Amino acid sequence: MTVDFLSQDDYKYQYMIQVTSSLVDKKDVRSKRLELKLGQRELALRAGVSLHQLSQCERGLLLPDALFFKAIARILDTNPTDLCLAQEELAQKVTPGEGYVTAQSEKSYKVSRSQLFDPQKIAVLDLFCGIGGFSHGFERTGAFEVAFGVDLLSDRITTFTANHPAATAWCEDINDLSLASLSNYGPAPRIIIGGPPCQGFSSIRPFRNLTEGDKRNNLFEHFILAVECFRPEWFVMENVVGLLTHKAGATLQHIVDLFTQIGYSVDWRILNAALYGLPQRRERLLLVGNRQKKCFVWPAPTHFFDGRSMAGRYGQKMPQDSLFDMPLLPAVTVMEAINDLPPVSSGQSANYYRNDVIATAYQRLMRGTEDVLRLHDATEHSSRMLEIIRHAGSNKSALPKGLVSSGFSSSYSRLDPNKPAVTLTVNFVHPASNKCIHPYQDRALTPREGARLQSFEDAFLFKGKRAQIVKQIGNAVPPILGQVIAEAILAQW
Repeated sequence: MTVDFLSQDDYKYQYMIQVTSSLVDKKDVRSKRLELKLGQRELALRAGVSLHQLSQCERGLLLPDALFFKAIARILDTNPTDLCLAQEELAQKVTPGEGYVTAQSEKSYKVSRSQLFDPQKIAVLDLFCGIGGFSHGFERTGAFEVAFGVDLLSDRITTFTANHPAATAWCEDINDLSLASLSNYGPAPRIIIGGPPCQGFSSIRPFRNLTEGDKRNNLFEHFILAVECFRPEWFVMENVVGLLTHKAGATLQHIVDLFTQIGYSVDWRILNAALYGLPQRRERLLLVGNRQKKCFVWPAPTHFFDGRSMAGRYGQKMPQDSLFDMPLLPAVTVMEAINDLPPVSSGQSANYYRNDVIATAYQRLMRGTEDVLRLHDATEHSSRMLEIIRHAGSNKSALPKGLVSSGFSSSYSRLDPNKPAVTLTVNFVHPASNKCIHPYQDRALTPREGARLQSFEDAFLFKGKRAQIVKQIGNAVPPILGQVIAEAILAQW
């Protein structure tokens, strides 16, 4: 039996925006545009604005200035202030970090493994794998090896296969992939991991009504179908914190119920990676299940950081007794992660490490045996942006009045050198979109600095154009989080 791969045209590259405006009278730009049956390019041309800026705005990744909204509102026949307010509300609901895409792939193909799979290791199937940051963390334990990877975007698969040589990978829409046929290309997976984007949630149906290839399926349902197909000992499903409150918690409960129906015990929790040594306050919702009906013991924090959680009362809290039973390390800060990288100015790059600083433990872990620095190239900012950056502080309000007329409160702001970074987004090289300015240097983070904050070793190979690599880094699940979960599972295998 072989896998049938279907060619698909019209490559559409857009990040998941899983939000619906709750405003009655105020509609965001995209909603108004579609209401008037205008194409994005047509609207940009008629309003005299940048197509790229319009696209970023509609995704909730950029809040343009008042002139932009005035020009757009004229074409959309609406009030520019209402349009701006609706867009601000949209932006608060967008999750521009990890996630899949709702795109169609340019083509479907399979990449065979370039290295023999080690039969002594536990075989992993990584669904919606992206570049494989999560599964890379599993491989760091030395006990797991990735046998299969599936993702929709070719640049992600190229990076994935470069770093997982023992895996066969499919660049494929999971709707068109025969899961059972994967077993023709390697060992049966004993654990399935992945982050199915929770796009749509249009159907909440009994599991008996789910079938492979049914276009009504949500992507998380394909993950569950894979677990039912292969019956692995364990699975780990990770997702954005927003899943917690989707449909007032009904969606999350539905997912748990479906796993229970097919014979798995399941538990979930919000984990903050800063509490496990990541120099970034990144939170993820994780569901862990097993067929042995074991009650999963979640990994205890190894680092201390007293910060607020996006998940409110469901967020991870520091156990008070652990502060006395076992001393915790302080959370890894931004500068503890990147200050062995040489200073670079806007538009410049460097390929060497600093030798005038004592490397921290985290820096030594990330650098390994590398002696040539890669991807340490700074965005070339405009003169106006450089002026803004020179005045930047901890948030947008630190800027002189009138210097900027748009942007989120976290835009145009510097990272705190003595704390873990805020959550990295796919735009971490553009200060107009998020908090990503270097603590001391007048520029945004470089791709290498972003990779460090995401816990990718300097030896990890990123493939593609710079813009693709930045998105790959910002979208990834930090390997350190994968490793922490993998070690906890190993202890209970």
